[in-house]
Amino acid sequence: MDIFSIAIIVLVILFLIVFFYFIPLGLWISATAAGVKIGFFNLIGMRLRRVPPGQIVGPMIKSHKAGLKLSSDKLEAHYLAGGNVNEVVDALIAAHRAEIELTFERAAAIDLAGRKVLEAVKMSVNPKVIHTPVVTAVAMDGIQVMATARVTVRANIERLVGGAGEETVLARVGEGIVTTVGSAKSHKNVLENPDSISKTVLEKGLDSGTAYEILSIDIADVDVGKNIGATLQKDQAEADKDIAQAKAEERRAMAVAEEQEMKARVQEMQAKVVEAEAEVPLAMAEAFRNGNLGVMDYMNFKNIESDTKMRKSISSSQEEERDNTQKDREKNKKSKNKDKN
Repeated sequence: MDIFSIAIIVLVILFLIVFFYFIPLGLWISATAAGVKIGFFNLIGMRLRRVPPGQIVGPMIKSHKAGLKLSSDKLEAHYLAGGNVNEVVDALIAAHRAEIELTFERAAAIDLAGRKVLEAVKMSVNPKVIHTPVVTAVAMDGIQVMATARVTVRANIERLVGGAGEETVLARVGEGIVTTVGSAKSHKNVLENPDSISKTVLEKGLDSGTAYEILSIDIADVDVGKNIGATLQKDQAEADKDIAQAKAEERRAMAVAEEQEMKARVQEMQAKVVEAEAEVPLAMAEAFRNGNLGVMDYMNFKNIESDTKMRKSISSSQEEERDNTQKDREKNKKSKNKDKN
């Protein structure tokens, strides 16, 4: 073989590689055998648009066998938009089998919105049960009630795009339980009729604006918690006690301050008395100098003063002796009573 023949063989091999790359013959045969009409130019266009033909031809075969007519252009557009073509087609087939009205545009919008469209279709057929966390509420009598609920929901296909999720449903159910328990006059009413909670909550239309339809709300468990009313009253009493103690301490401090002030006034008055008494000798000396007081008058004054002191000492000693006598009598009475006993 010469070089020319080798070059022709190489070119033929390269041509076949490029041909089978741009025209996946196996996929074309599979599609033709399944009755799906797709041309060579469509497959070449997919390669040029960087769309894997297997991602389009496979779902087209499934949809055709399920009785759905989906064009390759719609599937390519959804793939280029970042959607999951295979899951959308599976969801359409499941909805068609379950006789649920679901268009390709709606399914593609749900998929591009980030929701699992196939899971939503399955939930429409088989409702899902959501368990709420423990919801704590307080009845009007101050007793704490803890309840858990099972919420049965079904996906609403029409509201999957823009509708709120499970977290919103759980939050609304929890709010409804708290409101219902809080309006009960006694926690005993809640324990006796737990179904009243589910009935009241279910009537509130909590599924509005969500991607689900609430079918039922069942109270799974109800427990009694703390006596919140008594705890609040206790705390209030302690606060009132602290306030009263603070006010009493304030009054005591004011009384002490007033007592100290009165003592200071007494000392001040005593000082004034001492000051006045100090002026007596000066006045007497002035009277001597002016001739208004004689020596005999002064002696009489001293005698009277001495006599007054003597009378005071005698009276104080008599009072002391009287007190001692009274104490001795009381002691004798006590000793006699002991001897009798």
